[in-house]
Amino acid sequence: MRLKPYFLPALVALLLVATSCTSLGQSANAQLSDAQFEAKVLEIIRKNPQVILDSVQAYQRSQAQKEEQARDKVLAQIRQEPRLLLRNAPVTGSTSQKIILAEFSDFECPYCAKAHEVVKEFMAKNGNDVTLVYKHFPLKEIHAQAEPAALASWAAFQQGKFWEYHNALFEQQSKLGEEFYVELAKNLKLDIDKFNRDRKSNEAKEAIKKDFELGKSLGVRGTPSFLVNGTFFSGVPDLKSLEELIAQIKAGK
Repeated sequence: MRLKPYFLPALVALLLVATSCTSLGQSANAQLSDAQFEAKVLEIIRKNPQVILDSVQAYQRSQAQKEEQARDKVLAQIRQEPRLLLRNAPVTGSTSQKIILAEFSDFECPYCAKAHEVVKEFMAKNGNDVTLVYKHFPLKEIHAQAEPAALASWAAFQQGKFWEYHNALFEQQSKLGEEFYVELAKNLKLDIDKFNRDRKSNEAKEAIKKDFELGKSLGVRGTPSFLVNGTFFSGVPDLKSLEELIAQIKAGK
């Protein structure tokens, strides 16, 4: 059995009480061999399951509270200045940038492909009022092509063809792979040597990483997720609900 790190403070405290009369400044496992220490830990878990559970739950509550506070701080900054989301990112739609719809997405996610159709229809109707910004959130643990596709789209962005490349990736999602990335770049008449250099560069990887870290700081846990002037929601959006939200923002509510 391998112990989780957050078990250790409670277990060490229990071991100090259960195995010695020494001061708290003395390490419990200094008095026990590794095998003895592990045996004592397992014995304590068996005899005091509720104590361990309470300790873990307290730790989880503390971590959740810290994450929520950090998230609220970032959201407050975005609400105050939504244009922060536009830095070094592909944008389309309204040039006024008063209403900003940020989409955190994964090119291999099937739900993101569905969301793409909704967002595409929404922007066709509301592009004069809404600025759309794309943020990379590749779930590479479950989608093998998520990061390569993101890097390829970033390379297309460097040649002014992000949205065309983005649309093709979602609309031909079943083709994702090395051959398709190059084929698509050729179809869009990109400089292939530059495209290949860019998508393999450290700069590309860093850009994707920054988007991903921003998403995590905002509470993104899955894709697709959206942020509209500080209002956060996840999942495939409903066109009517999205338009109602924009109407509320325009009305100052």
